[in-house]
Amino acid sequence: MEINLVSDTVTKPSNEMLQFMFKAKVGDDVYKQDPTVNELEARLAHFFGMEAALFFPSGTMANQAAIKLLTQPGEQLIADKYAHVFNYEAGGVAFNSGVSCHLLDGNRGMITADQVRGAINDPEFYHAPLTSLVCVENTTNKGGGACYEIDELKKIKAVCDAHGLKFHLDGARIWNAMVAKGQHPSEFGKLFDTVSVCLSKGLGAPIGSVLLSDKTTIHKALRVRKLLGGGMRQVGYLAAAGIYALENNITRLAEDHRRAKELAVALQKCDWVSGVEPVETNILIFSVKPDRNENEIIAKLKEKSIFISSMGQGKLRIVTHLDYKEVMHSYVLEALEKLGF
Repeated sequence: MEINLVSDTVTKPSNEMLQFMFKAKVGDDVYKQDPTVNELEARLAHFFGMEAALFFPSGTMANQAAIKLLTQPGEQLIADKYAHVFNYEAGGVAFNSGVSCHLLDGNRGMITADQVRGAINDPEFYHAPLTSLVCVENTTNKGGGACYEIDELKKIKAVCDAHGLKFHLDGARIWNAMVAKGQHPSEFGKLFDTVSVCLSKGLGAPIGSVLLSDKTTIHKALRVRKLLGGGMRQVGYLAAAGIYALENNITRLAEDHRRAKELAVALQKCDWVSGVEPVETNILIFSVKPDRNENEIIAKLKEKSIFISSMGQGKLRIVTHLDYKEVMHSYVLEALEKLGF
């Protein structure tokens, strides 16, 4: 039994999801003639209270399209230093949009309205790039699955409005945040100019992210998606997986959160662990003691068929997901208790 806790992207479609995909009605989505894609987009737009949506093959492409749509070359966006758009999208901000990043030292990947206000360049000071966009990530990946409070997002939105800035949400794990905080998607739809949501992480679809915005922006996004190579044909088979995930896999995210918290408790008892970061959702980050090698920990767990990932500098990461079943969870808890050096 292999237990892969490297990421929540490792899940495979269930038999029920596969059957739902097989039955999808499809067409050519480049011509917007795929009925299942159109249904998924309409559902998500309604879900978030936004006007329109567009299906993308990846969250990175959806984020990059949003940044392209909301900025001009030479401008600057504000984000946390841990932001996915800066750290894990291959320099796309610069390559695709010609935009630089003003990175803030937030709390576990989350920035505040006061920090944003202090980072905005004076638009009359032409020696500095013009600040035009704020990007936030919810939940935070490198921040260990931390969730923004709606009130803080409202404050950041007010700063954006006061300074004429656009506001983008990288909602790769927004479903986890909503379940953990008891939030409604329309709360996010009211705040952001663009929202990207992922279907292939916690919700367990094999592929797919969706960009949400107003009708005019999404119409422009069609061209951006095309130039990025994201136009696909009978992609309704994949969109069907997204529809199934929305109908069946949101509320069960609470199970992933519970298991991550239980793993955190177990790790706090291990004499080779120096600290465990707070756990709100399905991402767990912990540090090993200075006299321990993180690769040694990974190897020891691998011997027990448990796979986790390194974040460098003595930090390790565990991510729970829908393919991590209770029997596996019991095994991992026991393995951690017995893991000695």
